[in-house]
Amino acid sequence: MKYLWANFILIAIFLSDTGYFKEIDKGYDIGDYATDFSLPDINGKNVSLSDYKEAMGFLVIFTCNTCPYAIAYEDRIIALDKKYKTKGVPVIAINPNDPNLQPEDGVTYMKKRAMEKGFTFPYLVDNGQKIFPQYGATKTPHVYLLEKTNQGNVVRYIGTIDDNYSNASAVKIKYVENAIDAMLKGEEISITTTRAIGCSIKSR
Repeated sequence: MKYLWANFILIAIFLSDTGYFKEIDKGYDIGDYATDFSLPDINGKNVSLSDYKEAMGFLVIFTCNTCPYAIAYEDRIIALDKKYKTKGVPVIAINPNDPNLQPEDGVTYMKKRAMEKGFTFPYLVDNGQKIFPQYGATKTPHVYLLEKTNQGNVVRYIGTIDDNYSNASAVKIKYVENAIDAMLKGEEISITTTRAIGCSIKSR
């Protein structure tokens, strides 16, 4: 038995050193500093949070073309951008899905969807699927509210947009709006985390 355990440990060490075991990033918690990124938009132009010199914060939303939940929230995401961009908190949308697994989440389809819906915000491609694991996103849509500070972009809220994905007129709690309003006023955010409701991110 000891021999078997010794062999198992040696194999585990070997696999870890050769990259077969990958460390899984649990993502950001409230109060963490989110690092910047540089991702291409639907026109191939790279976009970073640092491009927004006058921003007070960011609403980073992992979303896509194909998930019914993401589609249900599109108009509300547009409305959030229109309401808060002028207040210094723009929406930054990122499509995290692998187009090899979900072809209709490829750039061509992203561009078509953005034009059809009149997206007022950048729609970025998570090339290599490196950003969504860093944030800890698991669903589309999955929302991260960041506050821009002298030390960096602090995570203030993580989760869903509101309490009713299927019916915007029946929403009772607007989690994201409440969080942004409190952040801009310098007040404590009463609800900082909720469970993201949506489709699983398609990755390999």
